Parts: sequence; structure tokens; C-alpha cells
Amino acid sequence: MNALSRIKQRARDLKRRVVLPEGTEPRVMRAVKKIMADDVAKVCLLGKEDEVEKLAREHAVNLSRVEIVNPEHSADYNRYVATYMDMRKEKGMTEEEATRLMLDPLFFGAMMVRHDKADASVAGSVYTTSEVLKAALQIIGLKAGNKVLSSCFLMMLPRYRDILDKVFLYADAGVVPNPGPHQLAEIAATTAETMRLLTGEEPRVAFLSFSTKGSAKHADVDKVVKAFELFKSKYPDIKADGELQGDAAIVPEVARRKAPDSELAGDANVLIFPSLDSGNIAYKLTERLAGATAIGPIIQGLAKPSNDLSRGCTAQDIVDATAIAVVMRG
Repeated sequence: MNALSRIKQRARDLKRRVVLPEGTEPRVMRAVKKIMADDVAKVCLLGKEDEVEKLAREHAVNLSRVEIVNPEHSADYNRYVATYMDMRKEKGMTEEEATRLMLDPLFFGAMMVRHDKADASVAGSVYTTSEVLKAALQIIGLKAGNKVLSSCFLMMLPRYRDILDKVFLYADAGVVPNPGPHQLAEIAATTAETMRLLTGEEPRVAFLSFSTKGSAKHADVDKVVKAFELFKSKYPDIKADGELQGDAAIVPEVARRKAPDSELAGDANVLIFPSLDSGNIAYKLTERLAGATAIGPIIQGLAKPSNDLSRGCTAQDIVDATAIAVVMRG
């Protein structure tokens, strides 16, 4: 089995419940059919009952094991409004505004996760990333001790060198445009945790740059060096190195020449990019030029999982994001 197959098997074993706020989107309905057939998770769909049921009939989806929740008719609606008002009172939240926002499926779904009525939320086939993350940040919030919301992409290569089904995590390739040293260090820490959660592999973290061990001098290099130092001082037991060029991070022969003392020895599996530009470009090129499967963005740093989707996603992408969200909840 490849990494994604193993993730889905773990999701089956966990038997978690996921809320899908975009319950009247055809791709979501097709995904529900696959999720139920594969027993990846229990599903709650948000939307007006008649619209969800009509869509299910059109796609021949049996909803007997699916819960449908219309926020407006939910027994939890008033409680969620009161919770949101209390959470946002210092921001001047009014009852009228809280009442309106709790009818928004993204906010209602996030509140379900906050109150453990669902273990995770997956959305973004209709809503933008900023809308998904706004609801998640305001209602679920960051994990204790975290200051940065970030993302990573699970990159699965059919073959890398002599290794079949090689897995890398690329971060951040979806959220933080120009992270500073402290942000980079935290992104590395959360991505290392994601590597352990999703694959069970020991994270081997490379802080990437256009310089390897002082081969170039620039403020951008200094940022990466500082980030690595901050990370290593806080997580001395996680194998990591920086600053490294991409080849020195993942090619042992190059590492022996450019960074002979590196504890990664050219075998990194967590690649930390210095900017959103570099991370986003790299994951798309890896996907297109190396035939890799790119799964993400996987949102990191939240207290409980809320995964984002691309608005161009397929039904299978929604299934995959659901399985990952389940495993990240643990």
C-alpha cells in the first residue's frame, strides 16, 4: 500500500465523524458515496434537508447512514450563537451578527468541531481558502502553544531514486506568504508532527535556501539559518539541518560534497521552503514534472482539524482530505 492507502486504513480503524459544510455541492455528494463505500468516516452534511436529499437522489447516494443538519433548524443553533457571541464579545460581536454567521455552514461546521459534535471539518469546494480559514481560526482556534496557521502538501512520488512510493511533505505552500525565522521554525515543527501523524515516519527536516552552509551571503539566507537555529534549540531530538539547497537536502551524493557533516545526509523527507512563492512553485513542478501526487493543502496548527480544498477539487480529492483530517484528529 502507498501512503494514502495506509492513511485511509487508519481512518477506517479510527471511525471518526466528519462534517462537510458544502452539502449541496455535487462533488461533495459524489465524495460521500465513496467515503461511505470505503468506510473512511461517518458523515454529517450541512444544508437544507430537501436540497440535500434531492441531490442524493440525483447521484444515487443512500443517505441512511448520513446525518443531514440544517443549521437553522438545529437544536444546537442557539447554543452556538451564544458561544460565538461570548468568544467574540471583545471584538464587538452583536447578537444580530452572531445569529447571521451561525447560519453560515462554515461557521456552523467549525462550531460542531469545537463542541466535539464532529471530529473534523472539510470544506473549500465552493468557499475560498480565506473563508475556510477565517471560520476555523475564529471558532476552532490554534492549538495551545501555536502562533502560526500553516499548511503542507503530501507529495507522493511513484519512484524516487530506488525507493518506491516515496513521500515528502512540502511546507508552507499554501498559507504564509513570507514567514520570518520564528514562523519558519514553528512551521517546521508542525510539519514534522504531521509527518509522524500521517505516515509514521521519523521526520527529517531540511530548511531550504539558495545557499548551502554559507555558500552565499544574503538576508534571505540569514533568515533560514536563524529559523534552523531556533528549531534545533527547541527540538534537539528531531533530525534537521539548514541552510541547505534542494539537492543537498535530498540527494546523498550531493550532500556528501556540499554538507558532509549534515545529520540528514541527503535524506530529508520534510522540506521547509523559505517563502510561499518557493513552496508553491516547487510542489506544482514536482507534481507536473515528476508525476507526483500532491495532496493538500493540509492545514496545520489548529486545535482540531479543519481541512481546506481547492475549488477545482474532484470528489476523490474530498475523500482524501477527509481521510487525512480523520487521521490528524487521532
